[in-house]
Amino acid sequence: MHEEMRKVELIIGKILRIGVVTSAIVILIGIALYFLNGSGYANGFPTRFGTILSGIVAGKSYAIIMLGIFLLILTPVLRVVVSIYAFYKEKDKMYVVITTIVLVILIVAMLLGYRS
Repeated sequence: MHEEMRKVELIIGKILRIGVVTSAIVILIGIALYFLNGSGYANGFPTRFGTILSGIVAGKSYAIIMLGIFLLILTPVLRVVVSIYAFYKEKDKMYVVITTIVLVILIVAMLLGYRS
């Protein structure tokens, strides 16, 4: 059991590193595009998923920067999901419940923030 938990901890560490590095690369690509092409938006940063996705397809720098920020925000959320699995494998029901509540709070907060 300890060996499996060690593997889960290593996976969590990899997820955090990959998430941060990936988001940094995406943000740097967006910044480079900004210096090459400008923002592509008259009103600043796009804030809706649809606008961000269409901006990414069009190669707009601010949309790519926002994608990098979104990836950075999702990194700890994915860590919470993996933690639920780890606590489940440990048969620690209390922490499964607590971590699931944290995940629900994170999702609700993101959805409420999206609506604003």
